Amino acid sequence: MNTYLTYFAIAIGLFAFSAVFALFGVYAERKVSAFIQDRLGPTETGKFGLLQTLADGIKLVQKELIIPAAADKILFMMAPAIIFIAVYMGFAALPWGPGLVPSSLNLGLYYIFAIISIETLGILMAGWGSNNKYSILGAMRSVAQIISYEIPAGFAIISVVMIAQSLNLQIIAAQQGILSTEVTKFLGFWNVSKIGGIFAWNIFRAPHLLIAFAIYFIASLAESNRAPFDIPEAESELVAGFHTEFTGMRFAFVFFSEYSMMFLVSMISVILFLGAWNTPLPNIGAVALATWTTGTAWGIIWVLLKTLALIGIQMWIRWTLPRLRVDQLMNLCWKVLTPLAFACMLISGIWRLWLM
Repeated sequence: MNTYLTYFAIAIGLFAFSAVFALFGVYAERKVSAFIQDRLGPTETGKFGLLQTLADGIKLVQKELIIPAAADKILFMMAPAIIFIAVYMGFAALPWGPGLVPSSLNLGLYYIFAIISIETLGILMAGWGSNNKYSILGAMRSVAQIISYEIPAGFAIISVVMIAQSLNLQIIAAQQGILSTEVTKFLGFWNVSKIGGIFAWNIFRAPHLLIAFAIYFIASLAESNRAPFDIPEAESELVAGFHTEFTGMRFAFVFFSEYSMMFLVSMISVILFLGAWNTPLPNIGAVALATWTTGTAWGIIWVLLKTLALIGIQMWIRWTLPRLRVDQLMNLCWKVLTPLAFACMLISGIWRLWLM
């Protein structure tokens, strides 16, 4: 019974975290966009407009749940729940620190990408079930985009898995705690095996993973429907895309899922490429910064700081770059990212065979 209560408490905690993050994420994005566009953003509701997103959430709760007369009612009602649950369940296998993981799975990485792929089904259900031409166009665009960009993202992830020899996210994260011997062996003149810090991250342990990280980050923007890959929600063309007809809490769940997905893909990037919970600070002589900033509490702090930094970059990109056309989107995926990701996977095989 205690075990079930623990799991229930963890599930409620993750749900509360995703909801609170969505509230502050929306506020942060409004302020970031205002700064980039030289305006103020929310200022009236609460100090510095801090309560504006909360007020918007309360407004959404009170709104009527409208179902269009010609909609497929079952698909229409189920879609927001499937979209959100698919993303929410991905949090179950994410390690927040050494040994701090809601569900420790040997196939944790495989599980996450299997479960969040169900979001695509929810998006298609939302578009088709709405019986709205803008919604179905947005859903078709989203499905084509997500399925396409899963290819380079998958190759980039396999590049890491081949180096780590594991699909367990805890093992992948823990391997980055010290600089591995293959780098010292390959770069004998640069013996930094005891320095650690940022040099122990995967993008430095195997430098070709820096390219894999860039590929995965770009693909994650497309999978999250974030600009410049936000053509499924293009307001100037499709009103709002697949969620045009949704109101009230159904719309809120779709909105929460977008920000939860932003956090999820950013945290996966941190775990796979950017040292996970390991400190970026090195040991330099008697100044053991890496040793002093290591531990469970520090691990949680580093994971959150790195993840929030990547989310900040996602917001910065959204309000800086213009939206791509559909043909440009597909050309980038199939002619640029996929060949590069495949090359990274090939290099990982050679790296593992010859240098480790």
